[in-house]
Amino acid sequence: MTKMGNNFFSISFDLIAVDRSIPYDLYVNSSTNEKKERYVRIFPLHEFMSLEELKLFKKKYFQLYVHESQREQYLKSLINCSNVPDSQKSEIIKDSAIHYLDKLFDEDKEFTTQILSETLQGCKATVESMVDVIKDYDVSKLQSLIATLSFHDFYTYDHSINVSMYCIALYSAARPNAPKEEIVLAGLGGLLHDIGKVKISTDIINNPDKLSDEEFQIIKKHPDYGYNLLVENPCSCEGVDFEIIKRIVHEHHENFNGSGYPSGLAGFDIHLLARVTAIADFFDAITTKRSYHDVLPTEDAIAVMSKSVGKKLDPKLFEIFTTSVKQLVLTGKNTKELPEDFDPCQPQNILPFRTPKPSFKIEGFGDKEKEQTVYGKIKKRVG
Repeated sequence: MTKMGNNFFSISFDLIAVDRSIPYDLYVNSSTNEKKERYVRIFPLHEFMSLEELKLFKKKYFQLYVHESQREQYLKSLINCSNVPDSQKSEIIKDSAIHYLDKLFDEDKEFTTQILSETLQGCKATVESMVDVIKDYDVSKLQSLIATLSFHDFYTYDHSINVSMYCIALYSAARPNAPKEEIVLAGLGGLLHDIGKVKISTDIINNPDKLSDEEFQIIKKHPDYGYNLLVENPCSCEGVDFEIIKRIVHEHHENFNGSGYPSGLAGFDIHLLARVTAIADFFDAITTKRSYHDVLPTEDAIAVMSKSVGKKLDPKLFEIFTTSVKQLVLTGKNTKELPEDFDPCQPQNILPFRTPKPSFKIEGFGDKEKEQTVYGKIKKRVG
């Protein structure tokens, strides 16, 4: 599926459901002038599409298109195509997510409430489709799926989509009986967690080299930037708790021991979904293969992350996360550690490992009664 001009996008013939009515209109570009597109509807929504008709279209037309206003319906119909592998569905859903993120990060357009509202609606529909595909995936299976997907030249897009997927997997593991709208909220928060970077130069955002102290201070402003953008452009989306999205955006760089930014929150004062996002953020940054750096094997990645448990990461959530990584055997021999100011949102040419400091025990965590209370709050907030 490819982004097109004039609010149309192309779709594959092989991904159109046959022998049933289709919930979108089909168009062709009837113009012979490459610079002048003219879309004509050839098949109306809710009409029955037979295999013979589809074969005829495939023989007659080079490409079929769907109007942007019907992207959500197209994605929903895609989920019901049992003959399409999850990797192909995920690639199309990812393309859709990039389309909406691209609207937010378009430097030629002013960030407005309307753009945010449209993006929020579109991202929600995209995450809903993703949940339908990967809701039963554990972290290991999801990691394998992500490895099959193509990557964009803008790190923030790929990273945000991957983080969204890991948030879905982790939250589903933490709350196995959670309703779909809660899981979608977790995925949506992961998808939008770096929204504040729209206020930062792409030269800094896409720089895989070590940032100067001044550049890093600019990067550290993105949670505040994102939060302020959401406060200044209030919008509503059915089934989405906008207040929780704001907290995820603002708190995903807070550390469990209070050493994070921008507010120095600690423990359960950090929203549950921000803590979920922090783990997803970290894991994707060191395990997803990019052109910038070699990634860590899963076992080494978990070992590296374990040194941040109780410091950067929620101990209980990390335990759930590691349980969701199948066939994992930790040898305890890994001596790699990342500094506390490691920013998973930033591309890295070389992961900045250092010699570990002596370990220490953090007191005051593991209060099961308080934990259950905090973990239960989200149900009340979105229910």
